[in-house]
Amino acid sequence: MALNGEQLGIADMFDFSVLREMRQGRNMTIADVSEQSGVSPAVISKLERNQTKAELETLYRLSRVFDINTMELLNLAENRTSHTTKETQHVSSGFQFRQIRYGNLRCLIGSAKAGGWVSRPEVHADDYELCWCIEGAVRITLPKERHELSAGEAVQFDAVLEHKYEAISDCRIIVIHIKKEKRF
Repeated sequence: MALNGEQLGIADMFDFSVLREMRQGRNMTIADVSEQSGVSPAVISKLERNQTKAELETLYRLSRVFDINTMELLNLAENRTSHTTKETQHVSSGFQFRQIRYGNLRCLIGSAKAGGWVSRPEVHADDYELCWCIEGAVRITLPKERHELSAGEAVQFDAVLEHKYEAISDCRIIVIHIKKEKRF
């Protein structure tokens, strides 16, 4: 990843000032966090000011104080730079889609003439799916239910279910796929 044409170093990839924000959000002092985690106040202070690198065990101990797992703490501390992407476009059956994609989600704007339909759940079986009808009307058929959405209405469902979109009238929809969290 480049930032203003320069490569980010590993030290630039994480911003542990998020620890200060979480600590202050819980009205905790550095001493409180130290007592609960077993991590020295000096290390916590240096981490909050990004003056030292964090050991995995330290992150584990600190994450437990805030009732999150270590990976969630790392995700929060990952450098908060914006991520840009470019849209792609595709046609699927009777729908035309513009889409953007990030690690945990995919957002599509779809349009279809009356009678157009699409059904491809195999493409995103491990997602939650949300459909928001922006204009016109669309029918979404699931194994045991059917929803007819008009402009301004939305439905969310588990995308592992077989489903089909049908344009009742010329329509525009927004479809969002959100990856499910890992289950253990």
